[in-house]
Parts: sequence; C-alpha cells; structure tokens
Amino acid sequence: MTGVSGDLTRLSLNQETIKQWSLPELAEGCVKAGVPGVGLWRAPVQEYGVEAAARLIRDAGLAVTSLCRGGFFTAIDPAERAAALADNRAAIDEAATLGTDTLILVSGGLPPGSRDLPAARERIADALAELAPYAADRGVRLAIEPLHPMYASDRCVVSTLAQALDLAERFPADQVGVVVDTYHLWWDDTVADQIARAGAGGRLASFQLADWITPLPEGVLLGRGQLGDGAVDFRWFRERVDATGFDGPIEVEIFNPALWARDGAEVLAEVADRYRTLVL
Repeated sequence: MTGVSGDLTRLSLNQETIKQWSLPELAEGCVKAGVPGVGLWRAPVQEYGVEAAARLIRDAGLAVTSLCRGGFFTAIDPAERAAALADNRAAIDEAATLGTDTLILVSGGLPPGSRDLPAARERIADALAELAPYAADRGVRLAIEPLHPMYASDRCVVSTLAQALDLAERFPADQVGVVVDTYHLWWDDTVADQIARAGAGGRLASFQLADWITPLPEGVLLGRGQLGDGAVDFRWFRERVDATGFDGPIEVEIFNPALWARDGAEVLAEVADRYRTLVL
C-alpha cells in the first residue's frame, strides 16, 4: 500500500533508534503511537530470550520487519569462517522464530593485512551459497546491505547498491535480496537506476531511513541523523522505491546518542511527525 498523508501503516521503528527502551517498552510505545512494525537486533533479543521476544511482539499485534544482523563473511582463516557461518545459521533461526522474513547482512570488511576487495567480495558470495538454501528452508531471505564506502575497510566491502545486486543476482530472488538505506546510498548518482534494477528483479528486501549530517561526529558509526536534520531527500527515495512496486515497510534506523538521551516517546513522536512531513 502506498503511503498517503498522515498514514503510518508502512512505518517501522528500528529498535536502535530508541535504544534506551527495553523490548516491552518498545512494544508498548509502538502500539501507543500507532506504529505497526519494529526492526529488531540480535543482542537485546537474545538477552530477553528469542521465543519470549517473539511472543511479546506477536501479542502486541506488531510485525517484525527485519532482524539485524548477520554477515561478516570475509575472514580468510578457516576457523573464523566456520564460526561466522555457524553464527549466521543461528541468526537465520532467530529470524524465523521472530516471524520476520528478512535478515539484514553487514557483509564484513577487509581481513587484517589484506587490501584485496574483489577477493573479500567473493568470500561473501561463497558464504551466501552455503547459507541461502538454509535460510530459504526457514522462510527467511538474506538481505545484503551496502554500507557507505567509509566502512569498507572494517565493516562492509559492499559499498554500492550495484555491488550488492551483483552479489544477490547470483542467487534466486526469493533467497537473497538487497537493502536500500538512505544513510548509506544518498550520495550515489547511480542509485535511482539501481533501485529500478532491484525492483525489476524482485530484490528489494528492506527500505531504511536515516539522515546524513555534517560535520560527522567522532565515531561515525553513531552519526546518523534524525530525519530532516541533514542532506537526504527522503521523499525522492520513497518515490523511487514505490515506483518499483515495493509496498513493504519503511524502517527508521538511527544510531545517535543524542536521541538515546531523550525520552523515548518524545523521540518516536518526532520520528512519526518527520516521516509524515518528509517521507510521505
């Protein structure tokens, strides 16, 4: 369903946006605000208990729109690679228990001492070949998230939507898709064509929003901005994603200590207001 003015039916709140909330507070807060979806992270879900978290969210009438994260596939050492694959199988099982069909992948950076980006990407493909059938058997699709190039050395050698699609398209579309995250892709002048490519191939698995603010804070991982505080044209992205026929959740995922220091209900009300004003 395409969003209309004031309509929150596609809005999903990623858990990290209001990190100060416990899982029960997240569920209660979203219900009160009329936000129907949540994106969850593995660590707090594991701490609460995966099955207990699944019951909590289900009983609240909310949908789990994604689980973050799997990935980190680029290690060369065989033992490290085996451990990563085992951890990803666990993540797939957790996603299935939570009732989400989308596991977000942060694919991994360069191994220590390596400068070989193409080889690192091939190791990602090798891991996907092992994991995609396992995930498909459990009703979970692997969603490759390209991260801004500043993360290529240590977190993700997949930096553009084109690179993510080049990997995803080696596998069936119902097994491996891609993530469109405005924070990571807003700068790319090919992104409109790549969104259309993803849509045409049925590859759009997740659409996430956060703003790009400058100057970047110390520790850029936690530098995402509240919607409207930076450089991203959110409606432009939403219109191009919608044009592909994608009508799934629109997930707001912001890592920002300033938001974490505020009252959670206040932050969520602000997110909903900015979403209505800037996205729809």
